[in-house]
Amino acid sequence: MDLRLAEKRALVTGSSGGIGESIAKALAGEGVVVVVHGRKEDSAERVAKEIVDAGGKAFVATGDLASDETARQVVDRALAALGAVDILVNNAGIFPRRGWANATPADWSEIHNVNVVSMVRMVRLLTTQMKQLGWGRIIQIASGVATSPNASMPDYAATKAATVNMTVSLARELTGTGITVNTVTPGAIVTPGWKDLVLAVGAAEGWSADFGEIKRRLLAGPLANPAGRLGRVEDVANVVAFLASPLADYVNGANIRVDGGLTHAIN
Repeated sequence: MDLRLAEKRALVTGSSGGIGESIAKALAGEGVVVVVHGRKEDSAERVAKEIVDAGGKAFVATGDLASDETARQVVDRALAALGAVDILVNNAGIFPRRGWANATPADWSEIHNVNVVSMVRMVRLLTTQMKQLGWGRIIQIASGVATSPNASMPDYAATKAATVNMTVSLARELTGTGITVNTVTPGAIVTPGWKDLVLAVGAAEGWSADFGEIKRRLLAGPLANPAGRLGRVEDVANVVAFLASPLADYVNGANIRVDGGLTHAIN
């Protein structure tokens, strides 16, 4: 299927690894000119080089999104490279492993700033020029814990609930502009960071250090889902690519789960 994305321009935050990297590569594979973002120059440069080596077009804009000034610097670099941004994928964020007992109020404030306010910064910096273009896509990456939280990592789950909520509000705010706003909500997606987290959980539970064994335990227990497997980064990236395309004009304000059916909900 031709997604009609050739020569569109995208900024994918947090795309120097993991899900963001796969999203950047999927968009580039559809002909999108991509700006790879991250906090580590070498990682972002690696992703951009792999895109170019595969025949795509990519630039790099590194920087922290946790302050107004540094977020603006990232956007300025992206605009200098692309001229304009048609597609913003708000993917950057952190997911520290902590719970109610050891997540301090300062921790809650910090993660809200990094995971939520950083998205607000990018939206505010880029929507004006999207309005001038008369077309745009904003896609926010959340998590299944947004609507089905666990006892652990409550500060992280709260930021993802905020992401889902503000997507609906922003879609309404941008009525009539040609810009759509949607959330993609991954379930358990195997990335290096997620694998490290799961191995740490397994060690705390006294399980085997073998990831294959831990995966079997999870799929037989807390992560059992109708698809019968864990997610791949490409599962998320393919959905993002569709939502970024002109073919998804009538999908707006939605929360699209990519979790194998793990979340037990109608919507």
